[in-house]
Amino acid sequence: MPIRMRFTIWRPLATAAITVLVATFLTPAAAHGTPRESRPVYSYTNAIREAVWVDTGLDGDGDGRGDRVAVDIVRPREPAARGRKVPVIMDASPYYSCCGRGNESQRKTYDAAGDVVQMPLFYDNYFVPRGYAFVGVDLAGTNRSDGCADVGGRSDVLSAKAVVDWLNGRARAYTTRTGTTTATADWTNGRTGMIGKSWDGTIANGVAATGVKGLRTVVPIAAISSWYDYYFAQGAPLYDSGPDWLSDYVDSPDARARCAAVQRHLVDGAPRSGDRTPLWTERDYVKDAGKVRASVFVVHGLQDLNVRTRHFGQWWDALAKNRVERKIWLSQTGHVDPFDFRRAAWADTLHRWFDHELLGYDNGVDREPMADIERHPDQWVTSKVWPPRGTRTATLRPAAGPQPGVGTLGLRGGTGTETFTDDPRLSETDWAARTDTPTPGKAGFVTGPLTRDLRLSGSSKVTVTATPTTATAHLSAVLVDLGPDTVRDYAASGEGITTLTDRTCWGESTAGDSACFKETKARTTDVDFTVVSRGWADLGTYADPGRGVPLTPGRAYTLTLDLAATDHVVPAGHRLALIVAGTDKDLIDPPADTPTLTLDLARTTARVPFVGGAGAFAAATAGSTAATPDSGRRDGAGAPRQTYRIP
Repeated sequence: MPIRMRFTIWRPLATAAITVLVATFLTPAAAHGTPRESRPVYSYTNAIREAVWVDTGLDGDGDGRGDRVAVDIVRPREPAARGRKVPVIMDASPYYSCCGRGNESQRKTYDAAGDVVQMPLFYDNYFVPRGYAFVGVDLAGTNRSDGCADVGGRSDVLSAKAVVDWLNGRARAYTTRTGTTTATADWTNGRTGMIGKSWDGTIANGVAATGVKGLRTVVPIAAISSWYDYYFAQGAPLYDSGPDWLSDYVDSPDARARCAAVQRHLVDGAPRSGDRTPLWTERDYVKDAGKVRASVFVVHGLQDLNVRTRHFGQWWDALAKNRVERKIWLSQTGHVDPFDFRRAAWADTLHRWFDHELLGYDNGVDREPMADIERHPDQWVTSKVWPPRGTRTATLRPAAGPQPGVGTLGLRGGTGTETFTDDPRLSETDWAARTDTPTPGKAGFVTGPLTRDLRLSGSSKVTVTATPTTATAHLSAVLVDLGPDTVRDYAASGEGITTLTDRTCWGESTAGDSACFKETKARTTDVDFTVVSRGWADLGTYADPGRGVPLTPGRAYTLTLDLAATDHVVPAGHRLALIVAGTDKDLIDPPADTPTLTLDLARTTARVPFVGGAGAFAAATAGSTAATPDSGRRDGAGAPRQTYRIP
């Protein structure tokens, strides 16, 4: 799908008007012709630091007063003194007080007057000298804001949207939390870009999905697109807790004392049954992708087992359908910010992206390849569009092999059955390590060694027809690249990076806010296989993905599992495997029973997006013969860890 480009550089018709507009809107770097890059010409030390409280129009804590959210602002002093207006980069977060931001867990700090001294991350240090204001918003219920955190719901999203409205003159703000003196944003032109990792980036998605005017771009990093899909996978629970735990985790002490009703709503509206409820519908931003006016620059780790890659995949596809201008970076990491895996390139690209989207500079960033993909640690490739043109879905079919549970995978349909018993002690890495070995806990299907490279790009679907022996059953399906490689160690602490002691500086510093951050390097591991994509489901959702029902033992059910988006090249000499099993340890919770499931292979398929489609798969497997089964155990990046509850 082609992207829609917006050229917003201001080109007045009259030559005499050029000087006026340049002096009014652009930084001094623009004074000698059409600008291509904002320059650090303003003082960060002398920047204006202030706080306002924006009225959200809500009363989430039920105290009879409208909720106000705290907005900390750092903006260059010189443009304001000359009556010049500046654009805004904004990060709305629940974490500024409770938990910190970034690899070094920075929190906001304040001076005696209540103005911010340290703003976490490098955005203010880097962009304020270049003529941007940076705005750090405490989401409702957190830090210095009123209201209650409702985990991606109306309070979260509308509290951040209200700030965009205020920046554009459509909402009211005050100089104190409880006072009556109003504050105006007469220093900004209203053009706003939102950025953030995880929950912060999720709010950027949510605000963009409101279609609010003035929001020109969002940069969601490892962000959620639908909160149901954070807690469940087609009815299968991913965690042993719900959004009420997360709300309590980030709420300020004041909010905890008055937000019992919100907590109860989160418990009642998010049953552990996995059924979709109105609470989840409210927190689904994908359905509102058609309202998005802003451009979107997505960043995600392909091995992110916290905010899993389904989130960017379904969001990206919905944005493409609505022809939203977009760009994407996909790394080999887990839940990691690009500042910590590709720092110099990230700062440069983000700078040019904001210059183009918020200042209107025709710097060519919109004409560069849409996608950057990390193919090996610190080795990046690009795609003009993503998924690449020529990507088409191929229907792969499993067939029984000479040993139970060790079958083949190809374009021709198979017959017969395969049987496995759910073993909640096993994870995807246990299954993949024994792909060629008959084991009771999984069914595996493998191509022969490929004769040429084969690239997967996008989201897959696996349809199974399974007969359970119990009234409850969960299913997992994973695609695996069987072959040696060196990858980022996403399963280790750091999720693919190692933090060093040396620091590099990105922008200007003050005594209270350093622009210098610890360097990182790729943490790698040698593997014999790589899990490429994953999907999970409760078999009880076979008829309705929003509602599970008890199963009848002995009856066959057909269910389609949505596998997470990926971009991966299976090299020549490697094999591609499809594994179907039960509980994926530490990635989904087990069902109430311990079922044995029998797969009908004639009615089981995998629809996989290949660059070149079925023809590319046929060419890559032509002349390939089945490999001799290897009874030894392979090594992977490591088993998943059940430590992900905080986006």
